[in-house]
Amino acid sequence: MVGLGPRKPPSRKGSMAGVPKDLLDQINRLEELFTVPQEKLKQITEHFKAELTKGLTVEGGSIPMNPTWCMGFPTGYETGTFLALDMGGTNLRVCEISLPEEKGEFDIIQSKYRMPEELKTGTAQELWDYVADCLQQFIEYHHEGEELGRLPLGFTFSYPASQDYIDHGVLQRWTKGFDIDGVEGKDVVPPFEAALAERGVPIKLTALVNDTTGTLIASAYTDDQMKIGCIFGTGCNAAYMEDCGSVPKLAHMKLDPKLHMAINCEWGAFDNEHKVLPRTPYDIIIDKESPRPGQQAFEKMIAGLYLGEIFRLVLADLHGNPDVCIFEGQDIGKLKKAYSLDASFLAAIEEDPFENLSETADLFANKLSLTATQPELELCRRLAELIGTRAARLSACGVAAICKKKGWESCHVGADGSVFNKYPHFKARGAVALREILGWTGRKDPIEILPAEDGSGVGAALIAALTLKRVREGQNAGIRDPEAMLKGCGGK
Repeated sequence: MVGLGPRKPPSRKGSMAGVPKDLLDQINRLEELFTVPQEKLKQITEHFKAELTKGLTVEGGSIPMNPTWCMGFPTGYETGTFLALDMGGTNLRVCEISLPEEKGEFDIIQSKYRMPEELKTGTAQELWDYVADCLQQFIEYHHEGEELGRLPLGFTFSYPASQDYIDHGVLQRWTKGFDIDGVEGKDVVPPFEAALAERGVPIKLTALVNDTTGTLIASAYTDDQMKIGCIFGTGCNAAYMEDCGSVPKLAHMKLDPKLHMAINCEWGAFDNEHKVLPRTPYDIIIDKESPRPGQQAFEKMIAGLYLGEIFRLVLADLHGNPDVCIFEGQDIGKLKKAYSLDASFLAAIEEDPFENLSETADLFANKLSLTATQPELELCRRLAELIGTRAARLSACGVAAICKKKGWESCHVGADGSVFNKYPHFKARGAVALREILGWTGRKDPIEILPAEDGSGVGAALIAALTLKRVREGQNAGIRDPEAMLKGCGGK
């Protein structure tokens, strides 16, 4: 099978010898449905490249290609003390990052605060009050009795937002379980700053940061070969540095065409028109039954949120097929529950080292109350491999498309997210696909996807540092109020 990539050493061989014909036929059908051959990868990459370019035009395309106003990479010699605030779905994380004189070094202290569930559906005032309270607690705990100037803050706000300025952002829509009235379509910064001012917290919001852009900058700080930051987790995204002269939708700003600007691609929306991605009937069901049909087409085929659901839909479909005997005579009630399986379920199946797949059998018994026969387990193992492999191979198309667009023949890509970090063989399978797309034959891959640095903490603080540095140098593009930003802020 092309592009499966190497398996871990204690790998089981697997045997289809005892698999009955009906299940064997289905395995063959699934192989055809989910396998993405080399030529298809190349075709997807070319279309992806064209769509990235289209997203930068005035008219735009389905990939948003949002300018972030983070202008240029760090040198590694930035100095000062900066805060980062990361507002996730379950935790609020506050970090203080000190950048010493040594190149690419940093010290970090951090605290986590639980994000109460009731806040997610409460009022905007309650949300910002809670966030400001956490920041106040952090400052009081770590700087008790100190005379502080205002500390610059990078706020990792990983929800879709449009930014005309680096220090402001209009929320387009809530995700991650948040649904707070009166915030969508509004600038999130003024109410946040008002809550800080009310408490007298010595902080100045300097940059509103997307976690993917943070990943790019944090990784580039410690590795100057880094050119792209990616997230492969519950969702998916990428950011890279573009020349302002190649961004027609910024032409009205009359920026120096050689200036760099980080672009937050939001590439989960690639191919919303369904021109090139090899969607199966199961992908079509996922899209139709999702809260936003017709959107995030790429994300729905590669992101962790959907991998388990694709697997579940296939098994439920096979059970309902009169020509296939699977889980015969058993109650599949639990299998019928949408989104009851996540990517970790597939990961556990792929990691089962035993010839008889006993861990997978236990998984089915415990999670789904199903007793699976050996042939059924073989089919499930193969299906998990196919879904996981397809996700990794399609992911590589996005990375290859950015590299081809920019003419980069060698670079490092910093990747983060639960799927990249925890899903078995994801890295190796992605590397195999990159090799196929870009036609490499040598022993060392010129473009490598490596684990990223902490984007939502260190990355956000670095972007705050870079923003302050350029305002001091008089580069005020994308800064709403340069004077207010400099007033009393530390950092060099």
